[in-house]
Amino acid sequence: MTLLPEPVWPVIVLAVIVFGDGLLTFRPPRAIAACLDGVGFPREWWWVLAVVKFLAAAGLVTGIWIPGLGAAAAAGLVVYFLCAAAAHLRARYVGRDFWLNCLGMLVVCIAVLVFCFL
Repeated sequence: MTLLPEPVWPVIVLAVIVFGDGLLTFRPPRAIAACLDGVGFPREWWWVLAVVKFLAAAGLVTGIWIPGLGAAAAAGLVVYFLCAAAAHLRARYVGRDFWLNCLGMLVVCIAVLVFCFL
């Protein structure tokens, strides 16, 4: 296990994706709003998802220089998307959003964690 990412580029790419996802979650377009409604996530808590994603992106970028922080942020994203997958399964909302968006991001986060930190 390494405390600083090697290589760095997948961590940067993931940080950009997560930051963009945070922007989309802050003021969700119709497709994201339908997904959040589909899993039964309360509208008054949607802003929390954006904050979590912004913090994760910041942790990934800062973790390029601060040992362990990037690995912790990547692991946190894996947990985040595992929880999202559980919410999808619990709500039986397992359409395209689940397979492409939720599980796709889970796979990307796991890949970055394994490829860059383990």
